[in-house]
Parts: sequence; C-alpha cells; structure tokens
Amino acid sequence: MIRQTRTLPQFVRDLVASPPKRGQGLNLWFFRVARVLHPYRGSTEIIQLLKAATTGERIKRGEIERAVERSKAAAWELGQPNQRTARIAAWPKVNLEQREAVIASGAGLVDLWEVSPVRFATNESATEDIIDALFPGDPLLCAGKSYSDFATRSRSEWRGELAALKLIVPNAMTARKGHTQGGKESGHTLANTGPRRFLVIEQDSGTVDEQAGVLLHLAERGPLALAVHSGGKSIHGWFFCPGQPEEKLGGFMRYAVSLGADHAMWTRSQFARMPDGRRGNGERQTVYFFNPRVLK
Repeated sequence: MIRQTRTLPQFVRDLVASPPKRGQGLNLWFFRVARVLHPYRGSTEIIQLLKAATTGERIKRGEIERAVERSKAAAWELGQPNQRTARIAAWPKVNLEQREAVIASGAGLVDLWEVSPVRFATNESATEDIIDALFPGDPLLCAGKSYSDFATRSRSEWRGELAALKLIVPNAMTARKGHTQGGKESGHTLANTGPRRFLVIEQDSGTVDEQAGVLLHLAERGPLALAVHSGGKSIHGWFFCPGQPEEKLGGFMRYAVSLGADHAMWTRSQFARMPDGRRGNGERQTVYFFNPRVLK
C-alpha cells in the first residue's frame, strides 16, 4: 500500500498550483487533479488540498467532494502512462462568447417544458414509466441512493423502488459486478457498463434558464430524450445515442463542454440523476422534458 505521506511528483504539484478561475473549467480541474492525487492521498486530504488551492474562489457546496468521489473510478495508477490525463487535458475550455450567444436567444426552462411531447403535471411519481421507456426489456441497471450506496439489479428486480433513489447509470450494465482499476469487485465499474445508450449533458454553472437554453440549442444537433432537474441548481439532458460512433459523440460532447457542460459525464459508467427520483434531502428531481418518440 502506498503511504499517504509520499512526495507528490512534479506534474501533480504543478496541477495543484494552477487552478483556473470560475467559468474557465474549474469543475473539470477539480476532477482532473483529484484523479491523479488518489494514489498519494486519501479523499479527506485531497478535499483539503483542493480547497486550499482555490481559496478566495467561489466554490459551490459539495462541488469538491463530488469531484473527488467521481474521480475514484478513473483514478490514475502509478506506473501506468498518464494517457487519461492527456485526454482530459484535451477537453476544450468554456467558450464564454459562444455560450453567451446561445443564451442570448432567450430560451429557458419554460420553453423546455412547453416543447416537451410528454408532461408530468401530477404529484404521482413517473419514474417507473420513464425507466421502462428508456430501458425496454429487463436489462441490468445500476442505481442507488448515493455514490457509495448502490446496486446493480435487473429492471424487474428494481420495480417499485426507483422513485426513491437519486442516481442511475444512463447505460445498461453487462454484468452484476465488475472490477475497478484497483482490482476491487463492485456493481458500479466501467468494466461492467455496457455500450452507450445515452450521453448526459450536465452543466455546473449558470441559471436553470441558461442551462435549459443550452440544452435546447444542443437538441438541434442531437435527439434530446429527457431533461431532469437535479433537485438543486442544474438541469441534466439525456441524449439518445445507441450505435453512434464514438468519434461523432466525442465531437458532440466537446461542443457541449465548450458551452459549459461537465466532461465527467463522458465516462459511460458515470452516475446521472434518476428521472423523477429523490435527492437525499427529499427534493424531487423533476422531469421538465420527455420525448419517448426519439427512443427508436
């Protein structure tokens, strides 16, 4: 086992010492730095390092903690070429001028709701019906209450339980368990995640109206199936993409990142918000847009 007091290599120290400003890829930086710190430090110390490095910057509640938790699945392994870091570094920075031009159209959350082919206006949960449409048949699904409390079960085994959950992997699983990069067996790994069915666009900045405007803009370039409110401050868009070449999807994701999307959702095994599910505090993750017609 690597001792947590081990000296950080120079490239890691350089990364820690060069945080960008808010609006210039700060959330991406948290993820990128956290994943290369995991071999050297525990989660608590990583959080402390990231907070210290961004003293004076406006940090959202829980933002650093989420980045550290999410980055565990992509943690850099000592002795391995740092190819993942190179790929992460290749993601574009936010193009503020382009983002402002998209937002200037004036489209917002009301518009997203109004153009939705299906609307859920009652207090009754629609989670089960939505999941049936998103994942027909009886595939294996990974879902949970939190990033540490989850399971992979068949759709039929989950029936009746999903509305109370916060998270779901937006792609079916190929097995109930797989192995993490560190060799640990788990129900949530990239190894047991199947092909892409959805590419989720999550933004970590801007108002919900601005985020909705970006999603409507992206919907002109790809089939938007679902838009889910996080129960906090963001709207997550699910784009239907089975069988599409990774190169094409990568181009779409890069464009979305340039408009403010979080590149972490590019990872197939990354958790997304459960449609019409519940956060830990009970807040409902409302569905503002649902178009089952694109799911063909």
